[in-house]
Amino acid sequence: MSEMGNINISEDVIVTISNIAADEIKGVAGVYSGIADALLEIFRGKKFNKGVSVVLDEEKIAVTIIIDVEYGQIIPEIAKKVQENVKNAIESMTERQVIEVNVHVHGVVIKSEKPDKQKNVSE
Repeated sequence: MSEMGNINISEDVIVTISNIAADEIKGVAGVYSGIADALLEIFRGKKFNKGVSVVLDEEKIAVTIIIDVEYGQIIPEIAKKVQENVKNAIESMTERQVIEVNVHVHGVVIKSEKPDKQKNVSE
């Protein structure tokens, strides 16, 4: 709390920061968003958070993010870079401590020469 009042940062802001930070990492094909998850969120009346879940405490944040990785990349290295970039982005923009960033790799994507045609080999 500041001298002038409270400052609240919504989960949607943390989700957006997380999505952008993950997409900045070379080798990340995208943040996973399954259709089943999207439909569940719609029916629950919540805004769909595209592969990111956030737990907010007063001053601490925990993030879980689901990504697809480009074929040929070293998955643990990509996941570690995502963790670091998401943590740094959130902390620098919100001035709140990120206690954990859990990365789940959903699939491996083979990028074709045309950017609109990608194939997920895990499905």
